Amino acid sequence: MAFFESEIVQEEAKRLFTDYQQLMQLGSEYGKFDREGKKKFIDTMEELMQRYRVFMKRFELSEDFQAKMTVEQLRTQLGQFGITPEQMFEQMNQTLTRMKKELEQDSG
Repeated sequence: MAFFESEIVQEEAKRLFTDYQQLMQLGSEYGKFDREGKKKFIDTMEELMQRYRVFMKRFELSEDFQAKMTVEQLRTQLGQFGITPEQMFEQMNQTLTRMKKELEQDSG
């Protein structure tokens, strides 16, 4: 069975996309959140990034041609911005770490 024909892959892709969209909509209100709301948002974003990282690793490890092409397309697209997928994840982690530090400083 082709990689993209897998119900598990399709379902996780759909969930990741939907969860990400909802989180980004919610994130536009981040500045209005109380401390606990900000903490919850950061935790949820970290969880989503971990799920995305695992999902992308499945693509990388797959022998399926379409999966390999998808990884290459992502690398090409990010390369236009001068970054790799690994750097993208690292930048996201740095942003979340900075958000956590700001939250700690605000409470201290």
